[in-house]
Amino acid sequence: MFAADDVLAALDPAEAVEAVRTGFEEHARGHWAMPSKVYVDAPPDGDFRAMPASGAGHAVLKWVTSFPRNPDRGLPTVTGVVLLSDAHTGELRALLDAGAVTALRTGAAAVLAAETLARPTIAPAAVVGCGVNGRAVARTFVAREREVLLWDPRRNQADFVAAELGEAARVAEDKAEALAADIVVTVTPGRELLFEAGELHAGQHVSLMGADGPGKAEVAVEELERARVICDEWEQASHNGDVARAAQAGLLTRDGVAELGRVLLGEEEGRTAEDEITLFDSTGLAVQDLAVALAVYRRWSENRDAPAFVGVSEIAVG
Repeated sequence: MFAADDVLAALDPAEAVEAVRTGFEEHARGHWAMPSKVYVDAPPDGDFRAMPASGAGHAVLKWVTSFPRNPDRGLPTVTGVVLLSDAHTGELRALLDAGAVTALRTGAAAVLAAETLARPTIAPAAVVGCGVNGRAVARTFVAREREVLLWDPRRNQADFVAAELGEAARVAEDKAEALAADIVVTVTPGRELLFEAGELHAGQHVSLMGADGPGKAEVAVEELERARVICDEWEQASHNGDVARAAQAGLLTRDGVAELGRVLLGEEEGRTAEDEITLFDSTGLAVQDLAVALAVYRRWSENRDAPAFVGVSEIAVG
């Protein structure tokens, strides 16, 4: 069993980007399969999610929670477990902490989208929301040698992440400074809009990571009309989060939205002009979890005695 620290020690954030790239590409090729995620509501403010996928001779199931008000209770927003099984025999190969897997793949997907879709710039990327997943996004940008500008409504949280990252990070003077960056990643609970109609500027790229479920939103629907929109997967995004609102209003169709995996393969267009606004809408894919879980498991299989795996425990199941 891989606890959170084991997962994070096993896979560097920069390596996670390449693992998640493989997940997107293999899913786009049709080599990795993924049914839609299943939500179980937990009123008034939480939900449970079941996320299966298969590929590369393995199958994964992530059973994970999202309780955005948990930090006020002194608890993590995301908890759960990832089960990795052999797809040929059905044998369970590994249990991994879902919070750590989610953080790694969220950071990787946000940064991969930014690297793929943003116009060339050496300016810092802004990360809005510095909780567990926002911190992971910031760490991933820094691991990929880009400085970050941080903002969180809890100033002490942004200060904490900035101190952890050192000279590569600074805290924005205010939210407006962060949202004005050429590259922005939003990692919020999705309960309020960060970009109202007309607020995105020419050439800007935003990775929308927080509105990953029904009823959530980080950007005004009008902004989706005037931007080049790329999602992680149309089938899932058209039912959850920011793209879903525009699709339900008849403002976006599949023909007008690219999928990141197909952009990476050159099958669909990403950014088409220097002054174009690009929006990446992430709802979180199980193939991303599979990619990270596989990378961690393979790293352990190759060298079980590595210092990173001192805390890993082997248990008999079945």
